[in-house]
Amino acid sequence: MRSTGEGMGIDFVFAMAFAKSQLATGQNLPLSGTVFISLNDLTKPHLEKLAKAFLGLGFRIISTSGTAHFLELKGIPVDRVLKMHEGRPHAGDILANGQIQLMVITSSGDALDQIDGRQLRRMALAYSVPIITTVAGALATAEAIKTLKSSNMNMIALQDFFNAKNLIALAVYIWPLNLIALPSNLGTIEVGKMV
Repeated sequence: MRSTGEGMGIDFVFAMAFAKSQLATGQNLPLSGTVFISLNDLTKPHLEKLAKAFLGLGFRIISTSGTAHFLELKGIPVDRVLKMHEGRPHAGDILANGQIQLMVITSSGDALDQIDGRQLRRMALAYSVPIITTVAGALATAEAIKTLKSSNMNMIALQDFFNAKNLIALAVYIWPLNLIALPSNLGTIEVGKMV
């Protein structure tokens, strides 16, 4: 998997597993700083939740005009920055100056925005700034950062993770969340005991 850039993170908590997966692929998630958010119109319905998640973690938000306008209408503090084709200083300049620690960009159909987005993604890679290109990934990143701020990262061997005891513990932990169905051969779970 290393040759294709894939990485894996395992944990009993999704947010920590996600943080480990990002670390495995070379993306060091920042615990503070500034997040650049630029979402296309199709993903803007998720913008308020996303922005509040990062603000709640202590991040400053900067955005280009359309995203900033949407946030301002919702009463969410945001600093505006120019798109690369609009003049200077633009988002790329701020990134090059080390003033952006995380980028969230969803592509739009606009030709100029696609060119700007491509340049920003390349710059983010060059400056080792984590870049997220989906709303789901951005929300998972916010949860991962929250978890990293409140707990220590522990390594778990695959053998230990997948032994029967841990599978049962995992099932008990996430069963109330309805995330999995218990295999029938493990019995049934009642409050406080395994039957």
